[in-house]
Amino acid sequence: MTPSETTARYFHRAADLLELNDQQRVFLLTPYREIKVECNFIKDNGTLATFVGYRVQHDNKRGPMKGGIRYHHQVDLDEVNALAQLMTWKTAVVDLPYGGAKGGITVDPKSLSTNELQILTRVFTQKLADVIGPHTDIPAPDMGTNAQTMGWIVDEYGKFKGYSPAVVTGKPIELGGSLGRDSATGRGVLYAAECLFEELGRQVKDFTYAVQGFGNVGSWAARLFHEAGGTVVAVSDASGAVRHPAGLDVPALYDHVRRAGGVTGFPGGEPMPAEELLYEPADVLIPAALGDVLTARNADRVRAKFILEGANHPTDIEADALLREKGVVMLPDIYVNAGGVTVSYFEWVQNIQQFRWDEDRVNAELRRTMRRAFADLKATRAAFGCDWRTAAFTLGVDRVAKASAARGLWA
Repeated sequence: MTPSETTARYFHRAADLLELNDQQRVFLLTPYREIKVECNFIKDNGTLATFVGYRVQHDNKRGPMKGGIRYHHQVDLDEVNALAQLMTWKTAVVDLPYGGAKGGITVDPKSLSTNELQILTRVFTQKLADVIGPHTDIPAPDMGTNAQTMGWIVDEYGKFKGYSPAVVTGKPIELGGSLGRDSATGRGVLYAAECLFEELGRQVKDFTYAVQGFGNVGSWAARLFHEAGGTVVAVSDASGAVRHPAGLDVPALYDHVRRAGGVTGFPGGEPMPAEELLYEPADVLIPAALGDVLTARNADRVRAKFILEGANHPTDIEADALLREKGVVMLPDIYVNAGGVTVSYFEWVQNIQQFRWDEDRVNAELRRTMRRAFADLKATRAAFGCDWRTAAFTLGVDRVAKASAARGLWA
């Protein structure tokens, strides 16, 4: 099943509960705009390089469209479509005045020099300059991109439209980025966990954690859970994985990764195959890397009691059913990893107002937003008698549907 098919299945579950008719479903599922562009430039060695870029703008009923740009060799239109749709429901779940979008270029960023990445980003920005903007569509970093990438976009976009720091979020602080944005997605995972465990009369420190992925989301989540007293027993990344049943020294592991480029070789843990991390006997599994890592082929081997989805769509629909049958409690991506887009919203607000918040305010507002969203999610789950993922989709779809009705787009 493709990513778009999977997200559509979840959408239809929610639409069934909300009793939406066929026309409403087509209206809500169909993207506002799909863009495909060719990005050509001369590489450092003098040869011509050609890459395909995408931007899917899914929905703008609740506000400007919002979503990241990823550079990855597996990016395609179907994946970008699915992620754009997820952004629509995600921004609605945490009640931000945004719609959903997503973009990407089919490229391995590690295959290009920094200069080549900058040129590619500027060419891509030139192709999108007339369809993105502070009140239209606001990109952000995603897999394979970062604050520097956003800085290049701000500069290139400004050549066409004038100084516009609010055109993207996740920028360098020097260009109007927000304090707290770098840690926001991982911090949001922590706040989601606090809410879930409070329902059980427990705390973050009462559990052990396995973190799949040690990029921005995974590394911040691991550090923040460690700081909160949680025991991180296993971590993986593209280089491999390490475990320590008594708990890894996460700050030391982070320093090792910064020096060595990966978790492999960390002296404070036992090496293990990266794919085995999903089956580590930890209380909580945090997928924080690529999508579709939990499938029908491996779901039966998962031993965690809880799954917090830090990555986008890490669980396919068959695995979702199998894990629920096993009694695994899963908090879905469109809530758990919404910390990033929430602080992106705070950054956008600061840019529009030209007034900077301190980091304590950013983190406090993020915590308030995640807790309010959890309360809404809990109420939706109780009202419809459904699982957490279906509740999240139902909450998000309902808010977008009501905004569409308020605009007079249907009776």
